Amino acid sequence: MLDHSHDHNDARGVRLTRATAGHGHAPADFGRAFAIGIALNAAYVIAEASYGIVSHSLALLADAGHNLGDVLALAAAWGAAILGRRRPAGRYTYGLRGSTILVAIGNAILLLVITGGIAWEAIRRLLQSPEPLSGLTIVIVAAAGVVINGSTALLFMAGRRGDLNIRAAFQHLASDAAVAFGVAIAGVLILMTGWIWLDPAISLAISVIVIAGTWSLLRESVNLALHAVPPGIEREAVAGYLGSLPGITAVHDLHIWGMSTTETALTAHLVRPEGVPNDALLRRAQLELQERFGIGHVTLQVETADEAVICRLAPDDIV
Repeated sequence: MLDHSHDHNDARGVRLTRATAGHGHAPADFGRAFAIGIALNAAYVIAEASYGIVSHSLALLADAGHNLGDVLALAAAWGAAILGRRRPAGRYTYGLRGSTILVAIGNAILLLVITGGIAWEAIRRLLQSPEPLSGLTIVIVAAAGVVINGSTALLFMAGRRGDLNIRAAFQHLASDAAVAFGVAIAGVLILMTGWIWLDPAISLAISVIVIAGTWSLLRESVNLALHAVPPGIEREAVAGYLGSLPGITAVHDLHIWGMSTTETALTAHLVRPEGVPNDALLRRAQLELQERFGIGHVTLQVETADEAVICRLAPDDIV
């Protein structure tokens, strides 16, 4: 079996702990980008919510709620980068990687509650007489959001192709800039036409978009917490690859789960009647699992046919 606590190989397998392509942590030089992005957007959320209350604009409040969720997402991504570098210790044999999943669930629930309240108020205002509001205030505050979100998105632009955390941060901020631009357009239309109903209508549209995206995030986060196979990985494809290795006649007890929101682990039992393979075959398997499936923490146990009968405690569909 290759379930080692040290980074070395033996005749029965190898354990890979380094990050995989597309599943790594944010580099240290992005810590400054995270700090600037969180500080600027947190300040903007406070200002936008304040002006939204003063100007009676639900569109600004809805966008502020959206931005609050993204500030939390940035903080979680930064935390994932920091916690991912913590070495396992004591009872935490995987370190604190799993805390990023809990943070993601908490962020999603908080954002759903905030956005749901805004959507409810938007519907109420659409059914009743809209309150007077300042279109000019909406335009100015939303335009500031375009500048702030757009400029902070540029801080993450360089690393968006090589790191999921960085790419998620870039997409969050770029979408915030786009939403703020839409709110600004609504403000201009209110100034030109006097159609006050556009404000709750825009806020409801924003709320629907945010709720749809947040629900998807919550579902994926809960699946990770339940140790489901992470999105983008097909269990059957992984099993097929392992079964195609030279001398392997069966694969069982295959488990694939997310150690965190950015790292994936795998354990499996491989039946090889010819006996234990050499290190080269096992090294090839680990590298292929890393490159083809993005699985960076691999534990493989090689068994002969007789050992497999003893080892099999339950069918593959039972843990």
